[in-house]
Amino acid sequence: MLIAQPLKKLVSAVILDLDGTLINTDGIVSDVLKVYLVKYGKQWDGREAQKIVGKTPLEEAAIIVEDYKLPCATEDFVAEIYPMFNDQCCNIKALPGANRLIKHLRSHGVPMALASNSPRASIESKISYHQGWKESFSVIIGGDEVKMGKPSPEIFLEAAKRLNMEPSSCLVIEDSVPGVTAGKAAGTEVVAVPSIPKQTHLYTSADEVINSLLDLQLEKWGLPPFQDWVEGTLPLEPWYIGGPVIKGYGRGSKVLGIPTANLSTKGYSSVLSEHPSGVYVGWAGLSTRGIYKMAMSIGWNPYFNNSEKTIEPWLLHEFDEDFYGEELRLVIVGYIRPEENFPTLESLIAKILDDGKIAERALDLPLYSKYKDDSYLKNT
Repeated sequence: MLIAQPLKKLVSAVILDLDGTLINTDGIVSDVLKVYLVKYGKQWDGREAQKIVGKTPLEEAAIIVEDYKLPCATEDFVAEIYPMFNDQCCNIKALPGANRLIKHLRSHGVPMALASNSPRASIESKISYHQGWKESFSVIIGGDEVKMGKPSPEIFLEAAKRLNMEPSSCLVIEDSVPGVTAGKAAGTEVVAVPSIPKQTHLYTSADEVINSLLDLQLEKWGLPPFQDWVEGTLPLEPWYIGGPVIKGYGRGSKVLGIPTANLSTKGYSSVLSEHPSGVYVGWAGLSTRGIYKMAMSIGWNPYFNNSEKTIEPWLLHEFDEDFYGEELRLVIVGYIRPEENFPTLESLIAKILDDGKIAERALDLPLYSKYKDDSYLKNT
């Protein structure tokens, strides 16, 4: 007899963080700081990203002023840089799974609050570019509306109070360590979706750590489950990447017996930051050979512990020869699973072969097969 997984805890409401949880602010932060620091002869190198995640705007500013030894007061830095950020609000994209989550909770009448360390006016501005978001939250609280921002529990206690809920009946979804700390101190259940890669070990106090919002299983918390998975895949808005096939690590065909057609990640840093690491399905077009089904991994391949995020498509076809240098175009249409580590090479290979079978079956569905005719694949 199969025993159902026990529910972690029943909750009735969801409290969401904004930056790094629902929207991809990191890229905009980097873009603005790159431009700003040039005037002081400095170069933004991203090393502070880890330090500033989840902090209040003033704390973030103080860290950058100190680390880069800028000849200005923290308040002056904030006054100069915030208008630059606000000009970019219209360019901040929703993170994968954010729209899906908000629509789903709203359609099932689950009360939602937005609780962010950002000032209230900044929150309102950011969410105004995302259709239906403002109306979906019955409560919105900014860091300037409480005495202390996260990691203090105050903002989550206030959100629960305004929702007329006990904190223990609320599920907090957060991307930062200060946010997780605040949620647990408030007595809520907490799911962490780390916005900084390879840092999951820092989130041990969370009740669950997931790779992205695409992996959220609401039924674990007694909330209505998503019903949109099809044949082991989650349909996505299609996205496109392409380029010449390059030599990878040589482990695909040699170590795994699964030849992958690696793509260079040059020029795709924003795409890679937008899409979570994991395994995807889609179609691959080779300039001289045709169009094939494919399963693709994006990420660090924890078993091999890559130092960089890679794009490794596996074309589900037997080729007689290598095709390095050929133009490869990909249309990614569905998601299978998050990246994970494996205890043995055999278990990794078994999982990859399983991914291939899922891709083979799913791509025959009309939902996905129509993309085989996408002009991007043929435009080579």
